[in-house]
Amino acid sequence: MTTPSCDILISGGGIAGMTAAAAFGTAGFDVICVDPAPPITERDTDGSDMRSTAFLQPAQRLLDRAGLWPQLADHAAPLQVMRIVDAGGAKAEPRASHDFKASDVSDQPFGWNFPNWLLRRELQQRLKALPNVDFHPGTRSQALFTRSGEARVTLSDGRKIRTRLVIAADGRNSFMREAAGINVSTRRYGQKALAFCATHPIAHENVSTEIHRSGGPFTLVPLPDFDGSPCSAIVWMDDGPLSQRRMALDPAAFNHEISERSCHLFGPLTLASQRTIWPIISQHAERLSSQRLALIAEAAHVVPPIGAQGLNMSLADTAMLLDLAQANPQGLGDRAMLDQYHAARLKDIRLRVQGIDLLNRASQAQSQPLRDARAVGLGVLHNIPQLRKSLMQMGLGVR
Repeated sequence: MTTPSCDILISGGGIAGMTAAAAFGTAGFDVICVDPAPPITERDTDGSDMRSTAFLQPAQRLLDRAGLWPQLADHAAPLQVMRIVDAGGAKAEPRASHDFKASDVSDQPFGWNFPNWLLRRELQQRLKALPNVDFHPGTRSQALFTRSGEARVTLSDGRKIRTRLVIAADGRNSFMREAAGINVSTRRYGQKALAFCATHPIAHENVSTEIHRSGGPFTLVPLPDFDGSPCSAIVWMDDGPLSQRRMALDPAAFNHEISERSCHLFGPLTLASQRTIWPIISQHAERLSSQRLALIAEAAHVVPPIGAQGLNMSLADTAMLLDLAQANPQGLGDRAMLDQYHAARLKDIRLRVQGIDLLNRASQAQSQPLRDARAVGLGVLHNIPQLRKSLMQMGLGVR
């Protein structure tokens, strides 16, 4: 009996894994992508991912290469301004607001925002349209065996797949990473994040607003209108037990708390979706590759949801792997290619993990002196034009 084979096996079919499958499939590689759970592709279904993703400019270029952008463009909410509001005074009200404008660094928006459930729907449709991509939701990787010329992956349906390259996109608890013996460094903050959508009477005007007080940022990211009202995707990071308590509140009590925490900048907020909750950690792998294996996305790095960095770092991983594969298709998955990948991505990943860790610690500040120091530091970053421009370029990943 012939063992099935492919160019690339992707373990993990979340947004990062499916995007990688679409990118490599569009480039002409034979791809198998597996994931233990079918993607939930409807907004109001139990288990739907209520987070949103802002694709920054470099990520949008990868989506175009993957043939995804044409079907996503009509759903995009452009991000023209990132507004950071300090509400860390004695009273829970804005005391300073700083706008970081995309027009200062580019003729395009910073990025384009999408609900994650919608991304999963459109990604699944794209994979179905690619004849050289096989997507198998409900199937997991169970064993990995590698040698210099190929890898063999055993799947939960009993198949053994021969492949030239395995891409681990299987999350922060990656089976593939553990199978390869790659260690990780993890930092826990005692925070959890609530994610949900809310409507509000005051329009967001395509401004992403991050409000700082204590415990973590309260971030509203623009979405298209919902039921005729302005709508935002919201991530609220705070102390874990407090977040758990809020998760259990009835809608009326929850609406009161989120309106208070938003400092009423958009008027009263009204919950317009289910709520999801997850723990906040920072994590990075010691290596990004092993024999015939490349780590991407949360298998390689996890950061708190600040500055739209998480998935954009993941797509930068995929873009680098794709560039290397297309430059030398015969060397797909060999040691030279994977060493190049590790060297090319490691410095940027470590820098961003460290930077976001510092930002998150600053956002957690409880004492008044530390909150005042945070406000001063933010003012300095904003008020020096060259420093502000450099910061925005670094956040976009274009510097």
